Amino acid sequence: MSKVSDKAEKAGIVDKIKGYVRLARPKQWIKNLFVFAALIFAKHVFDVDYFTKVLLAFLCFCMISACVYIINDVVDAEKDRLHPKKKLRPIASGMISKTEALVFLAVLLPVAVTFAFMLDTSFALVLLLYFANNILYSIKVKHMVILDVMSIALGFLLRVIGGALVIKVYISPWILLCTLLLSLFLGFSKRRNELVVLENGANSHRKILKEYSLEFIDNMLSIVTACTVMAYSLYTFMSSNENYYMMLTIPYVLYGIFRYQYIIYQKKEGGSPEETVLSDLPLMINIILWALTSIIILYVE
Repeated sequence: MSKVSDKAEKAGIVDKIKGYVRLARPKQWIKNLFVFAALIFAKHVFDVDYFTKVLLAFLCFCMISACVYIINDVVDAEKDRLHPKKKLRPIASGMISKTEALVFLAVLLPVAVTFAFMLDTSFALVLLLYFANNILYSIKVKHMVILDVMSIALGFLLRVIGGALVIKVYISPWILLCTLLLSLFLGFSKRRNELVVLENGANSHRKILKEYSLEFIDNMLSIVTACTVMAYSLYTFMSSNENYYMMLTIPYVLYGIFRYQYIIYQKKEGGSPEETVLSDLPLMINIILWALTSIIILYVE
């Protein structure tokens, strides 16, 4: 009996650990890769000191993102139980209690902030601004039409800015503009997926969805898509004085956007950008090829 109970206890501990890992949502950390944008475009990828600092900045964003996800899951636990996928989250499913989640938050948040200040003060302030933006989003902004998506976009911008500040390099305004537009595209795509998946129950899960309609979101997506392609194209035209090879990366951007639209319109997915990228092989290959091509063009004179 003791062996059986010991096995059951060990299994319970393993399940609890898995619950904490899922609570931190490591799959969504892929969004923190935007921190590396400044490193790549400032041509310091192969500089060990610069790369190490940005890698540590990436880890800081992963920890602070986990804190944000914990808070969101605690606040939205009841609503998540009404969602076909979100009901499986640790708190909504009962795997982790709200008290356990808050204790985890109380440990992780100070570690993330302290580590960030040890890395760079300016970067730490951006990290805190990112955290404050997400808290404000959870409390108020997520109930404000259009501003809710713009708040999500601000989070992506802060990642790029943080990555630039930690290594003290200049970041092109074109990169910031492209990041803003791309993140708006992902944000509106997420809202569209929620409307399609939840259908008549959309309002009960997220009140802000009653302010959106498929027609309205499709119009926003059309505008943002066109602006994203134009902004990126203009960036490639002006990236170097006499080096226009970055124009060769435009087809990757076009395919990536078109492929993502195919996913949200034909496959009825796109509610989670990170899961969409990781689960769609053509899209993932396209992103990798874009990154490799960009690095070759930028670093090989």
